[in-house]
Amino acid sequence: MMTTHMQKMLERAPVEASAPCRIDAGGTVDLSTFHLPLQHLSPSTVNLALNLRTRVILKPFTAGKLKVSSKGFKSVAVSPETASFRHPLGLIFAVAAHFNATGVHIHIDSASPPRSALGGSSAAAVALVAAFSKLEAPDQKAPLSPRRIALLAHAVEAGVAGVPCGLQDQLAAAFGGVNAWYWQSGSGKAGFRRVRLLSAKDFPLLQRHILLCYCGRPHVSRDINGRWVQQFLEGKHRSLWADIISITHRLEQALKEKDFAACARLLSEETALRLRLTPDVLDPAGKKLFRAAKEQGCGARFTGAGGGGCVWAVGEKECIEALKEPWTKILSKIKGARFLPVAIASKGVL
Repeated sequence: MMTTHMQKMLERAPVEASAPCRIDAGGTVDLSTFHLPLQHLSPSTVNLALNLRTRVILKPFTAGKLKVSSKGFKSVAVSPETASFRHPLGLIFAVAAHFNATGVHIHIDSASPPRSALGGSSAAAVALVAAFSKLEAPDQKAPLSPRRIALLAHAVEAGVAGVPCGLQDQLAAAFGGVNAWYWQSGSGKAGFRRVRLLSAKDFPLLQRHILLCYCGRPHVSRDINGRWVQQFLEGKHRSLWADIISITHRLEQALKEKDFAACARLLSEETALRLRLTPDVLDPAGKKLFRAAKEQGCGARFTGAGGGGCVWAVGEKECIEALKEPWTKILSKIKGARFLPVAIASKGVL
């Protein structure tokens, strides 16, 4: 817990941590609503951590107060005991409350657009847990492992979200890299198993086969996720979720083999299934980007739960190069839309 000693540490020097965001496929099954009934299918999610990092800096502030400053949000200074976890920055307040933080100014700077469906809020929570963990371990011994940081950040987010909350965003932020995450609740372990799909030496090659853009419209994941959860609970479309899991497994293998033509085909298939579940998982701009990708021999998918935010594409190098022109034309007509750099994060939380 935060102490006067820790406050004095911040007065001597700020504490900093950062974590990457991610692009993904095969998501949603990280919700226990899905992966427990589908456990016999070995549900998994693929994600690629990106060096669009969220950086957190802790600085001293007025005693008994807590201040949060974050790009895209109005700065807020509150008394910790009255901080609302329903506020747009409520997750940050909740993490701070877990560490009993007072007299602290939390600065958050994200390289990804706000609410872009890249897992930025979870990356911020992971970075913040890591920063407070460093304060609790001033002797430089390992404060918390990436696994414990991810699980704590997820537990806090699940506690305040008010809706089912998955774990893939926190894991990408904590571990980095290109991974498949197998969901194993009830196994007596942490509830997940990590499978590394590519090593860091493969990342420069992979980056040349991916395109990523922000569509100019923020997303609200609970809108889409909530409907998927409701459908599943009512017994609707469960065979489609089995198909999504199967496609995800094949995508893992294609990534391992660096078969980018197969990756393109499988990503398109997964997106097509999601469109059957919820046609608005791609907004109008996203549907144009998806069609353009298919026309150029690439596969494309929304990030996270869709409904706005970002779209990413994968394909053979020449196909990705050809895709840049039609995507540029589509994005040029949308205020705020733009390409985002693709650099795989070999390291997670720092």
